[in-house]
Amino acid sequence: MNNADPVINTERLRQLLDGVNAFGFNAVTGGYNRVGYSAEDMAVRDWFADQMTNDGLEVSRDGVNNLFGRYGPDTGPCVMAGSHLDTVPEGGAFDGSLGVCIALECVRAMQDAGIEPRTPIVVAVTAEEEGRFGGMFGSQTIVGAVTPDWIEKASDSDGVRLVDAMAAQGLDAHAAMSAAWEPGSIRAFLELHIEQGPVLERSAIPVGIVEAIAGVCNLQVRYTGTANHSGTTPMDMRADAFAGLAAFASTIAPMLKAHGSGQSRITIGKVELSPNHAHTIPGAAEFLINLRDTSETVMRELRAECLRNIDIAAAAHGLTSEVREKSWLSPVSLDSGIRDIFNEEADRLGYKSLVMPSGAGHDAQTMQSLCPSGLIFIPSRNGISHAPEEWSDWADIEKGAQLMLNALVRLSTA
Repeated sequence: MNNADPVINTERLRQLLDGVNAFGFNAVTGGYNRVGYSAEDMAVRDWFADQMTNDGLEVSRDGVNNLFGRYGPDTGPCVMAGSHLDTVPEGGAFDGSLGVCIALECVRAMQDAGIEPRTPIVVAVTAEEEGRFGGMFGSQTIVGAVTPDWIEKASDSDGVRLVDAMAAQGLDAHAAMSAAWEPGSIRAFLELHIEQGPVLERSAIPVGIVEAIAGVCNLQVRYTGTANHSGTTPMDMRADAFAGLAAFASTIAPMLKAHGSGQSRITIGKVELSPNHAHTIPGAAEFLINLRDTSETVMRELRAECLRNIDIAAAAHGLTSEVREKSWLSPVSLDSGIRDIFNEEADRLGYKSLVMPSGAGHDAQTMQSLCPSGLIFIPSRNGISHAPEEWSDWADIEKGAQLMLNALVRLSTA
């Protein structure tokens, strides 16, 4: 770099991230709780809006509480950069929040260097990215992918409806229908995120450049049998809902071997048994199947196999089954031109990088349907994420942030 190049101020970035993480911190567990449309989620957005206002950005929000800070010309297509501030319950300090803070720090670094972009930069804080209600609601709103039917049906794993959660915060979920950005209004979307996996750390590579993002399918399954006494009911006369769940779970590895790829993932989560007592056979089991792959063909084949095996396990244990598809996000290939810019700037900075897929979903995959999109990864210690132990080293954060800054300068000043 020459002396005129803007440089990330790491200490300022650290202070900004600390400010975000003052919201929703659980001192007992070390986790962070800013689930979508909670009081903590709303409060951190207000605080971050104030930060951008103080930096001289033109701040606005849409009806679903996506937050935008514009730097540069008042009109014309923009380059958008950002991520999300919401967390999973008891989540980590870096997931999403780091990408938002880096986007604002890049603008601050450009201001320090006296760089006025020809193409405006918009710092974006997307709403409800973590999928509490089954999608990436904020970025799906931006690209116009939300439907009235989905809004009405969307609910979280505890049965709370999206429309009710938003109404409790003074928001109308149906405002999503009039909040989409026009085609051509965003020239590029850039996001930085922690990897949430072990590949970069194990390879001792500080920067990942994402070429494709896995799709995600969430299936809500309920097995219903008969609750009964665990001591008096013979094993061959039971309709044990948990036994059906266990039988289905045993099919996952063979399914993946027969129909999956190296990027396939099937996970059972959020299991609830009823009645959930030590001496009672479970009469009902409700659980979520999370299915991912970078190939839509593979995803659809695995989904069909899951449905088949759900039925087989139910029949084998005398159960009825109900399946509801909570969400489907197709896999996406990100823009090759943005990827080239990341690669070229990483080479110019002397950073070793790796072109790689993402097994986790990110706003960039949604945004790709509206504009060219790119995603930078930095390493996650031990590959841990969505947990209080989540950590990324600041030496890696600084490299990823500088790469993002260089790309933004290049895209906004050309």
